[in-house]
Amino acid sequence: MAGRKLVLEGRVSIKAFILGLSVLVIPLIRTCYGHVDWVFDYLTETPGKIVICIHVAVINGLLLVAYRGPLYKVAVRACFLGVIFGCGLMISCSETTWTHFGWYLCSLSFFHYSEYLVTAIINPHSLTLDSFLLNHSVEYSLAAVSSWVEFTVEKLTFPELKQLNWLSVVGLLLVLCGEALRKAAMLTAGSNFNHIVQNEKAQSHVLVTSGVYAYFRHPSYVGWFYWSTGTQVMLCNPVCILGYTIASWRFFRERIEEEELSLIHFFTEDYVEYKKRVPTGLPFISGIRVN
Repeated sequence: MAGRKLVLEGRVSIKAFILGLSVLVIPLIRTCYGHVDWVFDYLTETPGKIVICIHVAVINGLLLVAYRGPLYKVAVRACFLGVIFGCGLMISCSETTWTHFGWYLCSLSFFHYSEYLVTAIINPHSLTLDSFLLNHSVEYSLAAVSSWVEFTVEKLTFPELKQLNWLSVVGLLLVLCGEALRKAAMLTAGSNFNHIVQNEKAQSHVLVTSGVYAYFRHPSYVGWFYWSTGTQVMLCNPVCILGYTIASWRFFRERIEEEELSLIHFFTEDYVEYKKRVPTGLPFISGIRVN
């Protein structure tokens, strides 16, 4: 990857994400004339909501002028994630009981944006709007909404449950480690990585067994599993902690079995030997059985 120029879509996404982060400028300017604890009110009270809506509308207008067609679709998604990341930072740095939800917004938006950016770096030929993973599946969307609903309901009914700071810190560590492992896996695999399970072997496909792949056969799935579960630990969502763990475990078990069928077909004995040496990395998942 040394010396490779980032494709146009990747460069556009970076500019748009930073433009979305400009939502931080207004509270930073306002703070110079006031105090920090007003920032959360900026997000939740009517004047703040109006200012944010106007700010986002202006940004969208700039994107419409600067880009057309597919590039605009990339830019508006990256900008949206930048706005969410900026709002998450504002909440995280405010004197409010919603701090952990700010952490969550930052981790969620960064995960989806970095999926696109890293794909643009390592495998631009497979880069599409789907690389943001914003439309991953109906189940994924329902799971996200469920976590927001649970957090809000429990915060209103059992506010002390959301103040287990030590548990939220544990969740944050799971999120950071999971995110780092997944991105390390993507960068190590390079052009061999794809968000879609491949059923046909390309000439460039090689069996990657170095780096994090020397410790886990499926490090990107391991990272995503712990990132996903960690977001709910961070939010102190007991129902979703259980639900996310079970749902993610079942999804990755099926995904790994499907993927390993293709890998055995692609690399035959080389993959079988690798499979014997290295575990999947996920608890109680051994992958496809080989007789």
